[in-house]
Amino acid sequence: MKITPKQRAEFQKKVYSYNKNYKRDFPWRNTDDPYCLFLSEMMLQQTQTERVVEKYREFIRLFSSFEELAGASFAEVLEKWKGLGYNRRAKWIHEIAKNIVKNYNGKLPESVRELEKLPGIGKATARSIAAFAFNQPVVFLETNIRTVLLHHFFCDKDKVDDKELLEISEQVLDKTNPREWYSALMDYGVYIKESIGNLNYKSAHYRKQSKFKGSDRQIRGKILDILLEKKEITSQEVIRILEENRERVMKIIHDLLHENLIKRSKKNNLLSL
Repeated sequence: MKITPKQRAEFQKKVYSYNKNYKRDFPWRNTDDPYCLFLSEMMLQQTQTERVVEKYREFIRLFSSFEELAGASFAEVLEKWKGLGYNRRAKWIHEIAKNIVKNYNGKLPESVRELEKLPGIGKATARSIAAFAFNQPVVFLETNIRTVLLHHFFCDKDKVDDKELLEISEQVLDKTNPREWYSALMDYGVYIKESIGNLNYKSAHYRKQSKFKGSDRQIRGKILDILLEKKEITSQEVIRILEENRERVMKIIHDLLHENLIKRSKKNNLLSL
């Protein structure tokens, strides 16, 4: 789909007009520090903004740079991450910090290609970090951006492919100030969700999130909580505390070990962080 210069101008005006009156205020919007903006983008993946604010502030107080984050133990990082969910991200930011200190002199790389080499950073996240941390005119999608584009350009269509959305996103992008544009676009997306509803079901890539209660994700979190409290423990003791099916817990423990989220001592077979 190609849009005209007039359509582009009208769309940008609509987004910025809304944002002028209803712009949301978050601590990461009051800084251009790449470390802070990297951290906020990693925290905001699959997590509601309101849950991130205090955790972000706490992280910045405790780990004010890649050097400080890299110097902490994973247990310290995980302890402060609790409440954000998807604990794998805590491992990623810790590994990324160590990588950046070792290979990039403690400075976040600006290149999208270099960002994609870091643990846990895919195409969309690399571009969102580039846009917010370095104000680069790159194109990416997330739930609120998708909602806006679906509402305005694909209102009569279902099963919309991300390729189509990315083409539109590139055409309407304010290349002079991508950081401000994406903030405004996301805020406008929140408004559309609240007033009309979440339109992401119109995307060809839409998948309804499974329930957390009783899920493997919940058990994973419980295992990490046990290790934070106990420091070292046997697999059998974990199973006893959880009161869950043995095979299921052992599989999850195996997955956590494979992902290097937890460790098993060769000497005494104890699990730890």
